[in-house]
Amino acid sequence: MDLSFGCFKINVSYDADTFGPASYIGGSIFTMLNCFSKARKAIRGILTAGAVLSLAACDVTTLPSGGSDGGSGPNLKSGETVQIALLIPQSDPNTGNIPQSLENAARLAIAEIPGANIELKVYDTAGRAGTAAAQAQRAVDEGAKLILGPLFGEAANAAAVAVADEGVNVLSFSNNTTIAGGNLFVLGSTFDSAAERLVSYGARNGKKNIAVLYQNNIAGQLGRNAIQGAATRNGGQVVAAEGYDLNTESLTAAIGRVKSATSGGNADSLYLTDSWDGGLSVVLQLAPEQGVSPASTQYAGITRWDVRSDGFKLPGIEGAWFAIPDNASTAAFEQRYAARYGAQPHALAGLAFDGVAAVGALLKKGRNDALTRSALTQGAGFQGASGVFRLLNNGTNQRAMGVATVRNQQVVILDPAPRSFGGAGF
Repeated sequence: MDLSFGCFKINVSYDADTFGPASYIGGSIFTMLNCFSKARKAIRGILTAGAVLSLAACDVTTLPSGGSDGGSGPNLKSGETVQIALLIPQSDPNTGNIPQSLENAARLAIAEIPGANIELKVYDTAGRAGTAAAQAQRAVDEGAKLILGPLFGEAANAAAVAVADEGVNVLSFSNNTTIAGGNLFVLGSTFDSAAERLVSYGARNGKKNIAVLYQNNIAGQLGRNAIQGAATRNGGQVVAAEGYDLNTESLTAAIGRVKSATSGGNADSLYLTDSWDGGLSVVLQLAPEQGVSPASTQYAGITRWDVRSDGFKLPGIEGAWFAIPDNASTAAFEQRYAARYGAQPHALAGLAFDGVAAVGALLKKGRNDALTRSALTQGAGFQGASGVFRLLNNGTNQRAMGVATVRNQQVVILDPAPRSFGGAGF
């Protein structure tokens, strides 16, 4: 959907890997700066809507109860056909082709698992939490042994609560780790995976003193916390953390405070939590202009920076580090999807593929406990649409990611995504 604010227009789409709506902001960076103050309230409105309409759904909800069995999951009989319920917002007009793309990807995964005996039944959540809860219960009553979806965080939480007492696990498409736990897993790529990959890479390359510049919203705070945790685990430290609102006055002041840490020698790297839908473009322009030089301070970002080639001209992105999925695996999945359905998959489609692929891999091994927590959280993980991943016992996930940079306006892989767990990069 297009939202215009006089000076510039934002087109909101959906991208899990950017932790919110991926947006195109037309006009020059200077036009944006002039308009920032005027558009402040309007932008806040977009971000609030984006929190509801994106995988990053920053609706802080209570953790679902695991029920009497802690969401351990049902055991299967030998040769039993496993019914998986796919909960997607088919009738929500704001989701475009996302629901169909998710369903297509799930069916592609089934087709690639010969003899897995998986039956997929689709249920419409309409994008609403109450409907998601009712549909989850209906699915279980009709024989579902696992819930795949829903798309939005609040709906996923409601669905998990509804079926927790029956021991059915929910593999949601959210990347909001605040809802994970009990019988609810999040499949979306998390800040924790990106932060861990980048901070560990930085530590191995002598960058251990970190300054963080984050937006003053829940996504920014979660990103900041992920960086702080990764720094602690990798022998680094966060020496400065400054938040900003989406207006030039607040951002300029925050950059000034960060500059004190970088110019004083306390910080050798600057981590950004923002994404293209927020203020990232402005940050990558303003921070170098205000004296936080990329030549002396290593810039790094925990959102997907490679999806906006029009941003590769910004001074802060040249030589910066950011995490990306396994390009080879992603390309292979997209090719198989296109061959089967005649179109490219939505950026979120791989999550549905991953959920089915995980269950299918366990079923192929003849595991009657394939739907239980212990099986789903096996340390070896699974091969997914964008590389290897594994579900963690706390309901979150860990994904293989590479480290990339931009050189001469081209993405360059500095350290490829690992192909298995236990090696370099994890």
